[in-house]
Amino acid sequence: MPYLVRMLFWGLLVCFAGLMLSPEPLLAQAKTKRSKKDAAPSGVADYQSKNFMVRTDLPPDEAKDLLKRLETMLGLIEKYFEHKLNSPIGMIVVKDLKAWPREVVSQFDRNGLRSIEDGGGLTIGQTLQSNATGQVLDAKAVVYAVADRGTPQHEAVHAYCVLSFGRTGPTWYSEGMAEIGQYWTDKGQGVHCHDIVMKFLKSQDPKELTEIVDVADSTGDSWENYAWRWVLCHMLANNPNYAPRFKPLGLGLLNGKDVTFQSVYGAMAKEINFEYQFFLRHIDQGFRADLCAWDWKAKYPPCKGSTAFTAKVDANKGWQPSRISVEADQSYDFSSSGTWKTSSAGQAVDAEGGDEGVGRLVGIIFDDYKLSEPFNLGAYGSFKPPQSGNLMLRCEDKWNELADNSGKLQVRLKLTGKGNPLPMPETKPSGRETPAKSSKTPVNQ
Repeated sequence: MPYLVRMLFWGLLVCFAGLMLSPEPLLAQAKTKRSKKDAAPSGVADYQSKNFMVRTDLPPDEAKDLLKRLETMLGLIEKYFEHKLNSPIGMIVVKDLKAWPREVVSQFDRNGLRSIEDGGGLTIGQTLQSNATGQVLDAKAVVYAVADRGTPQHEAVHAYCVLSFGRTGPTWYSEGMAEIGQYWTDKGQGVHCHDIVMKFLKSQDPKELTEIVDVADSTGDSWENYAWRWVLCHMLANNPNYAPRFKPLGLGLLNGKDVTFQSVYGAMAKEINFEYQFFLRHIDQGFRADLCAWDWKAKYPPCKGSTAFTAKVDANKGWQPSRISVEADQSYDFSSSGTWKTSSAGQAVDAEGGDEGVGRLVGIIFDDYKLSEPFNLGAYGSFKPPQSGNLMLRCEDKWNELADNSGKLQVRLKLTGKGNPLPMPETKPSGRETPAKSSKTPVNQ
C-alpha cells in the first residue's frame, strides 16, 4: 500500500558553526541533467528541477510529470510556512525494482530499500545543530519511495520539514501534514483523497481526537491511522475557526517549542469535536471545510412577542445561524425573498427550490452540541420545530457540491399569531431549475 510510509530521523549535534554535511553519494551523481538522447524510454535515469533531484525508472514523461507535481506542492508548502527551501531534495523513486541495476541498488540505504520492497517510502534526514542554541546549522534529506502518485509527495513533505526546520514534529502532525502534501494541489481547498481512504473513513465510527494526537502513536504504524491524522490536519488547516491557531501551532512544533494540541485547542475542545464529527459525517470528494464552518459567535435571542427577525442565508455555505432560538411547543411563521443557484450554469430558484427539492430552504435545530433531524421549510409558511434550541438554515444541496452555488435569501421569522402577518414572497422565478445534481433524500443533514 502507498500509505505504509515510515520516517527515520537522524540528529547530529555540534557545538560550532561552519561544518557542512556531505551529500548522499548516490544522489550526488544526479546533479547533472541528462540529455534527451541519454533519457531512454526505459531503465533508470536522473531528472532535476529547481528543488528536486530524482533518480527513477519512470518513463521520461511520467518522471517530468512527477517533478511538476512536486514543484507545485512545494510552492504551496513554502507559501503556507513562509519558508523557502534552501537546498534540493534528493529522491530515489522506484516503479519496478527489478529494472534497477544491482550495483545501484547495492548503494541504497538498507532501510530505504526495505521501505520500497514493502511498497512505501522513507525519508532519511541528517541535521547539524548547535549544542548551545539548538539552531539548525545544516541539513540534508534523501527520500526513498515507490512511484505511486502519493508516496513521493508525502515523503517530500517530510524532507522539506527536515531541511527547513530540522524536525518534522510529533507523529500526528508529521504524518497528517505529509498526507495533506500528497493531496495538495493549486485547485482549491476541497477534499480529494484516494478512493480507498474515502471508503474507509465513510465506513468507520470517528476515531477519538485524543487517540489521534496521542504521542504514543508511532510513524509507519498503518495507513488507517494516517487517514485519521490527515482528517484532523485537513479540518484544522481549512476551517476558519481553527486555521489561525493551526499554523502557529505547527511552526511551534517544527521549531521545537513547548506547545501541544491540547495547550492550543483545549479551550475549544467541544467546538472542535463537534466540527470534527460533522466533517466526517459529510466527508466526500470536494467537501469544503471552510464553507461548512460553524458560526460560534452568533447570538440567538428567543423569538417571542410580535418581533420579526431577519436572517441572511448564503447558497454556498453549510448550516447558518437564523439568530433566533425556538421552542418545541411553539409555531413560527417564515417568509423568504431572493433567489439562488445550486450550480454555476443552473437557473435561479426561490426558497421552494427546483426538481427533487434541490435549492429548497431547510432548517435544523442545534442544542448542546447536538443536531435535530433536518426539516423542510420553503418560501413561505409556518413550522413547529422538532425540539427546542437554536434555529439554523441552509440551501438544500449535496454537501460536497456547495462551492459552485451562488446567491442568497433573506428570511423573516416570527412567532405565529403575534403582530402583523409576514408578507407573501414576490412572484417566483419563471421556471424551475433542472439541476445536473440531485439528492435522493428530501434533506441532507
